[in-house]
Amino acid sequence: MRLATPLQAVKGVGEKTAEQFAAANLHTVGDLLYFLPRKHEDFSEVTAICDISPGKRTIRARCEAVTTQRVRRGMTVTTATLVDETGKLQAVWFNQAYRATQLKDPKQEYFFSGEFEFNYNRHQLTNPSAEKVSDLPVQTDRLLPVYPSVKGLKSQLVRKILAELRPLMTMLPETLPERIIRSQKLVSINQALLGMHFPQDPDDIREARHRLAFDELFQLLLAAQLNKQANARLDSWHIPFEQAIVQQFVAKLPFELTPAQKQAAWDILQDFQSQTPMNRLLQGDVGAGKTVVAGLAARQASSHGFQSAFLAPTEILAAQHAESLNTLLAPFGVRTALLTGSVKGKARDALLQSVKHGDVDILVGTHALLQPTVQFHKLGFVVIDEQHRFGVEQRQTLLEKSEHMPHMLAMTATPIPRSLALTLYGELDVSIIKQKPKNRKPIQTKIWAPTSRKALYAAIDQQLAEGRQAYIICKLIDNNPLNDTKSVELEFRNIKNSVFGHRRIGLLHGRMKSAEKELVMREFAEGALDILVSTTVVEVGVDVPNATVMLIEDADQYGLSQLHQLRGRVGRSEHQSYCYLLTSDTKKPSQRLREVEKSQDGFYLAEVDLKLRGPGEIYGRAQHGELNLQIASLADAELIVKASKAAQDFIASGDSLLQYKELARQVEHYQRVTTLN
Repeated sequence: MRLATPLQAVKGVGEKTAEQFAAANLHTVGDLLYFLPRKHEDFSEVTAICDISPGKRTIRARCEAVTTQRVRRGMTVTTATLVDETGKLQAVWFNQAYRATQLKDPKQEYFFSGEFEFNYNRHQLTNPSAEKVSDLPVQTDRLLPVYPSVKGLKSQLVRKILAELRPLMTMLPETLPERIIRSQKLVSINQALLGMHFPQDPDDIREARHRLAFDELFQLLLAAQLNKQANARLDSWHIPFEQAIVQQFVAKLPFELTPAQKQAAWDILQDFQSQTPMNRLLQGDVGAGKTVVAGLAARQASSHGFQSAFLAPTEILAAQHAESLNTLLAPFGVRTALLTGSVKGKARDALLQSVKHGDVDILVGTHALLQPTVQFHKLGFVVIDEQHRFGVEQRQTLLEKSEHMPHMLAMTATPIPRSLALTLYGELDVSIIKQKPKNRKPIQTKIWAPTSRKALYAAIDQQLAEGRQAYIICKLIDNNPLNDTKSVELEFRNIKNSVFGHRRIGLLHGRMKSAEKELVMREFAEGALDILVSTTVVEVGVDVPNATVMLIEDADQYGLSQLHQLRGRVGRSEHQSYCYLLTSDTKKPSQRLREVEKSQDGFYLAEVDLKLRGPGEIYGRAQHGELNLQIASLADAELIVKASKAAQDFIASGDSLLQYKELARQVEHYQRVTTLN
């Protein structure tokens, strides 16, 4: 039996079982061996109910009675009475209604493991796991692996089939060179998989996790370095540096570039002179001035007859870029055009002809730029803004619209932690703009409870009375009867008919037609509206200097980086600005909210967000799902550095990936996922 053997060939896997595994994207023996537990329950220490005390506890008991009730929209509570020979206690599960079915047999014995605590005026076992005692003999020493419940896949089934595959785990070929295993003090791949699926003690789990985490990071970093090597072999356009052109551009700016902006621009202009395609990531916190740097580079490209393409994720952001670039570059005769889905008919045909014949120097747009009908005369420079929102194939499509590989600049206002940049963007050169323009004041950020809404509205109204403007952000477009989260539609009606009835209020969300969205944004930008009630469509790119208040409803339901992005819509002028984080209930604010309240350093917050939530929010959910990281933490900078050095050693030594089939398969996958061209 080999890793590529279909699971249906394994004893105990019939047609129905194979369908369950396939639904969880597990098709081969290798898929199942590398389907790793999300945690291990330790049932080796069992406490009698009569001896139980507060803390993480495991009991062996039957379920005497179980009920489930809906306490409010979106919340169910399942309560069970658990009994052993010494007494009874209550267990409570929140939003786990299936427990009532699982525990319906009063004769069945289970191990329950969870936090025993005093809550809601009583002692209870809160959200405990529940495993049938009869299932444990499959494992060794009662350290029970718990697997991800993908598409309803049960841990019990996974454990049963893995028991059949246990002999195979002792015979797998090694996936790393022996010298790397020795130098990094790693256990073998056989020991690692046995330690995860059949641990004898906690040390087995610890050593296994370390080996498998190293493997995941090593594969990802090796892929990134191989991508960088491949990029260095490509040909691009040579765009000479013209000092007079740059000086002329800078002299016309109504503000002085920060040292960080100057350095980033210099990095890009130096890359232009190489015939290897630039592959650079420009990180800049909200309001740091990335568009000006990209505009300077586009000006240099146009002076040598090269066109530039700016790809943005939303029409609002694309329109903002087009307007900004036109303001910056029109005085030099640089022609900027905007192409979005709302440009149709004869206007679209005429624009496409102008681009094809070189009569447009800079084309700004959304996904519309990716269509086959968009052809460039001489595309030399591509800017992808908020690039984590685009898939690999979308970026590739744009880059292929050139005779030679164009120079590529990826921009993001989502600061990326150093550890994440090393892994996901190991093939890019990175420029960072941390400094803000001189006249910007720190945004005053404060957490508010819903009980203080009246005082909060009064504070906002005071700002409006002084001639400023405000955003109110809601998560939903429509009301959802299953939860209490505010919707823009409801909030718009509520404040219009009550506390802000004397103010001019606009509504903005993603389901509105493009023309409607543009009209509302233009009215807000021109000061014709006092308040804009919106979803997160204003998260990036919207620049209204007179807006000084950002109120985020249900702020506890957002990611930390997204909160920071939304806050960045204010604080864009010399006026003092405010960000109010309104929680959805009166519970103690989360660590995430407290971090946003105390810090405005986007790079610090990104590190915190990575630790709290993982890389999905930063990298983009679709691609993060393809990273296959089950064990490794992208916040583990120390292990990343070790894996990076090992990957460099692998390349320098001339080792062939062909010797290590499983390693080669994963590295090729990561090369496709993380490459930007």
